[in-house]
Amino acid sequence: MVQTVADVMTPAPTTIGMSETFQAAARAMAAHDVGALVVRAGPTVIGIVTDRDLVVRGLAEGLGLEAMVGEVASEDLVTIGPEVPVEAAAEVMRNAAVRRVPVVDGDVAVGIVSIGDLAVERDPTSALADISGAEPND
Repeated sequence: MVQTVADVMTPAPTTIGMSETFQAAARAMAAHDVGALVVRAGPTVIGIVTDRDLVVRGLAEGLGLEAMVGEVASEDLVTIGPEVPVEAAAEVMRNAAVRRVPVVDGDVAVGIVSIGDLAVERDPTSALADISGAEPND
């Protein structure tokens, strides 16, 4: 049986509206213990924003806590469907040089898949799988 993205993704990803503030994004990341949020316009997925985006593309460039998430969210969004085989997802991520991909059904986020998720499933003895499977060190 072919393993699909639905088998390895994190379901119901944390989302944020593109007009929400950096501070709201940071608080959502802290509350949900995640490093990336799926950005949406209404229910439609339009981007992704990471903790690194907020710092490097935002704060380091002089944007303040009240700046909008849409100012630093990734614009060239790569998405994938839940029915896609894991091997194909890995190839998509490799080709796009991304570490996380929103999983969508139509335009609505149903999950998020990371290179760590794929590593845990494809090579559970790898260092990346060990790190990805470890408890967070708050």
